Parts: sequence; C-alpha cells; structure tokens
Amino acid sequence: MMYFRREEDTRARRALPDADRLNDSVTLRGVGLEAIERTAGTAEYSRPLSEAHVQLAGANSSEKEASGASATVTSQGGSTHVVLSGRLDADSIAPIWERVVPPVRGSDFSTLTVDGKGVSYCDGAGIGLLMELALMCRAKKVPIAFEGLSEDLRTLIEKATPAELPAPAAAKPDVVSSIGLSASSVLNDLYELISFLGDSIMAFGWAITHPTKVRWPDVLLVCERAGVNALPVVMLLGFLMGLIIAFQTATPLQEYGAVSQIPVLMGLAMVRELGPLTTAIILAGRSGSAFAAEIGTMKVTQELDALNTFGVRPMRFLVVPRVLAAMIMTPLLANFCTLMGLLGGIPTMLSFGYTLQFYIEGVRSAVGPEDLLQGLLKAVIFAFVIGAVGCQRGLKTGSGPGAVGRSTTSAVVAGIVLIVVVDGLLGVVFFYMRL
Repeated sequence: MMYFRREEDTRARRALPDADRLNDSVTLRGVGLEAIERTAGTAEYSRPLSEAHVQLAGANSSEKEASGASATVTSQGGSTHVVLSGRLDADSIAPIWERVVPPVRGSDFSTLTVDGKGVSYCDGAGIGLLMELALMCRAKKVPIAFEGLSEDLRTLIEKATPAELPAPAAAKPDVVSSIGLSASSVLNDLYELISFLGDSIMAFGWAITHPTKVRWPDVLLVCERAGVNALPVVMLLGFLMGLIIAFQTATPLQEYGAVSQIPVLMGLAMVRELGPLTTAIILAGRSGSAFAAEIGTMKVTQELDALNTFGVRPMRFLVVPRVLAAMIMTPLLANFCTLMGLLGGIPTMLSFGYTLQFYIEGVRSAVGPEDLLQGLLKAVIFAFVIGAVGCQRGLKTGSGPGAVGRSTTSAVVAGIVLIVVVDGLLGVVFFYMRL
C-alpha cells in the first residue's frame, strides 16, 4: 500500500501544471494525500486531485487577502484611537507606517489608544511601529494604552522601548564657541603630550637602570625598519636639498661677487640646521606614522588590554624600544643627510668655475666641532619627540574603522609641528650659549 501511494504521489506531481508545482509540497502534504487515499485505484484520480489543488490554492489566496494589514486613525475630543489588524511584518509595514505615524505625530491629543485585537502576526517591523508610537507619546508626555495585544507582544514592546529618550542633537556652536572649543582641545592635547613625555622620561630612567630588561631584539628590529630602510630617501632628499640651496643662492651672491661664500653657507646650513631638520621631518612622516599605526592597531584589537591583563606595561614593552631605536638611528641618518647635502653643492660650484678643493676647504674652515655637536644634539632631541608623539598617538587611538587613520595623521602633523617648535627653542638656547 505504501509503494502504491508513492507511485500515485509521483503521478500527481507530474499531472500538476508548472505554475502549481511551486506549491506542490504543501498541496500533496495537505489535501493531496487525502485525495490519494480516497481515489486510489480509480481511473478518475487526476481530476479530483487537480480540483483539490485548485481549491487549496484559492484558499491560500483568500487567506493572504484576509491577512493583509490595515490601519485606521480616528480622533475624538482629546483622544486618538489607532486600530491595527492583519499581519504587521516587513512586507506590509511601510504603508501602515505612513498611514499611522504622520497623523499621530501631527495631531494634538491627551491620550492615545492602540487597538491590536485584529493583529494576526507581528515581527520586528511591527514592534518598531508600536515602539515609535510609544516614544512619540513619551516625548509629548501623554499616556498610551495598548489594547487587545497578547502578553508576549506586550513584553517585547516593553523590552524594545528604551528607558530614556535619546538626547537631542547638539546645536552647532557659533564662531566664538568654536574658537574656544578648539583652543581647549589644543590645550588638553598639549597637556596629555607633556604628561606622556614625562612618563617616557621615567621609562627611560628605568631602561638605564635595568638595561638587561630592555627588549633589545625589538630595538634592533625597529632600527632596521626606521633607520636602515629610510637611508635611501634621506640621502636623496639631502642631496637635492643641497643642490637646490646652492643653486638658488648662487645667483644673488654673484651680483655682489660673493659666490665664494657658498661653501660657508652650505656648511653652516646643512650641519647646524637642514641636515637634522630634514631627517626629522622625513622620519616624522615615515617612522612616527608607523609607530602610531602599529600601536593604534594593537589598541583597536585589544592587544594592549591583554598586555595590561598580564601585568606588562605598554610604556616599557612598546614605547621604550621604539623611541630608543629612533634616538639611535636619527643622528646617523642626519649625518648622511648632511653629507649628501654638502655633495649637492659641488655641481653648482663647479659650474661657476671653482674647483672641488676650494669647495672642500671652504666647508672645513666654516664648520667646527661645536657645529657638528649642535646638529647631533638636535637630531637626538628630534628623534625623542618623533618617537614619543607617534607612540602617544597610538596609545590614544579610539574605536572605529577610522581611528587608526586619525591617529596616524595626528602623529605626523603633531610631530612636524613640535619639531619646528623645538628647533626654534634650541636655536634661541644655542644663541645665548654662544654655540
């Protein structure tokens, strides 16, 4: 008997039209099997089954039409009455929302009643509609009453409705307020940076007193990435800087017959100022941003939280190796930049008929040991500022997909600005120290 039913079931599926086969699983499980049992073994099997299928399809269509959502809004006196019926789901909620929410929002009422006796189904979209009505009543400080809703639906609405209304959007500040907020932000940022520099100095004191606890393999790795890999671009920019400065100063000096002073100008400018400053700016854009991106990524991925959980201080574990590597490599890179800058002045001197020996002797007579030490001291201080600012911006990284990018940009901008500020302060100090 079971085999016969399977065979008749297959015949019934083949007899159905293509459009009806979409619902044949429901049909054959429902009315179809009953029709098979009633007409098994008869020659008129296919006709009753087709009629049963047509009747079922009609019943489904009637059921869908009957379950369509509808809503009415009526106002009488100071009360508004909303009647909902049918299925409140994602497919039907859009027209219902337009039919209910705007009239309720625009009307002035003292009470709102929502009648949901006719609601046959409600999913998240329907709950959103009911929650919107509840929030509007809360904003207007009027009571709302839900009638005819099941207990489960009432519980969902209570859980979905927030305990407090969201805070209104802040008004756009005026010009004076914007200036004050910007100044306050700059001062807070400066305070945090100075505090971090103090923590960095304390961490370096720890590193000096406990040299065996410093992660020297990480220091060497950062020296390679921040120093050795940056050597080509530093040498190239140093050479171009010297070539441009020598060429731009040669023409006005020629008018006064002072082209012979170009070696003096190049020696003092490159050794004292441009060599360390150019190197520091390059490292601020290259290494400072890398420090901020690395530590910022660790902050976003909660690796810093893991270090704190294990009792490892990020200042000693991450900041000290990077800043120490920057302070080791920046003076070396500054020397290469200075040397390439001095070499860049040679083509200009040769083009004006001066010999290479004249240029070298002029540089040697102009530059003394104090000038070289002044440039190296600047390079070390610039390196400390670059490393500290990059690490501080990384540790300060917030959450979100753009947080690391903002930290990187801030590290580069703040690093370059502080380098120029520190360079000016050192120039004043060296002037009064007669160096």
